[in-house]
Amino acid sequence: MTEVTKRILVTGGTGLVGRAIEKVVADGEGRPDEEWIFVSSRDADLTSSSETKALFERHKPTHVIHLAAMVGGLFKNIRSNLDFWRTNIHINDNVLHSAHESGVQKVVSCLSTCIFPDKTTYPIDETMIHNGPPHSSNFGYSYAKRMIDVQNRGYSEQHGRCFTAVIPTNVFGPHDNFNIEDGHVLPGLIHKVYLAKQSGSALTVWGTGKPRRQFIYSLDLARLFLWVLREYDEVEPIILSVGEEDEVSIREAAEAIAEAMEFTGELIFDATKSDGQFKKTASNAKLRRYLPRFQFTPFRKAVKETCAWFNANYANARK
Repeated sequence: MTEVTKRILVTGGTGLVGRAIEKVVADGEGRPDEEWIFVSSRDADLTSSSETKALFERHKPTHVIHLAAMVGGLFKNIRSNLDFWRTNIHINDNVLHSAHESGVQKVVSCLSTCIFPDKTTYPIDETMIHNGPPHSSNFGYSYAKRMIDVQNRGYSEQHGRCFTAVIPTNVFGPHDNFNIEDGHVLPGLIHKVYLAKQSGSALTVWGTGKPRRQFIYSLDLARLFLWVLREYDEVEPIILSVGEEDEVSIREAAEAIAEAMEFTGELIFDATKSDGQFKKTASNAKLRRYLPRFQFTPFRKAVKETCAWFNANYANARK
């Protein structure tokens, strides 16, 4: 029997990325010396410092993957920027401080490409995070996520801690939040197509369909998270993304979903609705220096698998 030497606590363990990591670990990517503990808001309220501390005392992790966050789509962010700022600042500070106080060897936190400056040159890379204000639509969430990078540097410089972060582009996959009002673009579209197909109506997509995004399949991201946890030793964040050449427009994404769901109705783009940022093209050059041969799941295949999961789990999916 191999002795367990790593106890890995995953906050936000029942969300999109947490479920993907759990599946990848269960499917053979886990190692005999690792014990994985997936926790959710049912296990502790991470906005409470005492509950967070108690969670760490209970599980005594050696490593942490920090995914827990208050998240939402464009329109929810626009309405509630202060709530996103306060809630996420509390969560992140409690998790990182408890990790430090309990002697955790390594923390990998999850950021987002929305943290990058709104006015910037493309492609964006890891050196640009603090070069200007983020897009005004979700400044609360974006600044809270940026502060994780500031805290990581502080814990490294002041206490020698190996706390780092990853920056995925637009993540999608099974166990996403498919809520049309406050979910992200791809799961929201999947749910819309499902309903349009059921009712025999046209599919209305918010915005012009022209903005472009780099989508990363949650299972690919999960495999990369394991690599970062085990191998990546920089404090500076690393962008986890498909290449610039794999960027797709919202129109192309909607068409891929319609095809996967066998939806043959009309696609209508409602240009009266906000598009958000036109593009956020990110460079994965740093990732490719480390992992030149990592293979991403083709976009249409990943969309097909996600749509199949949603169809099979419609009754229980978050929506």
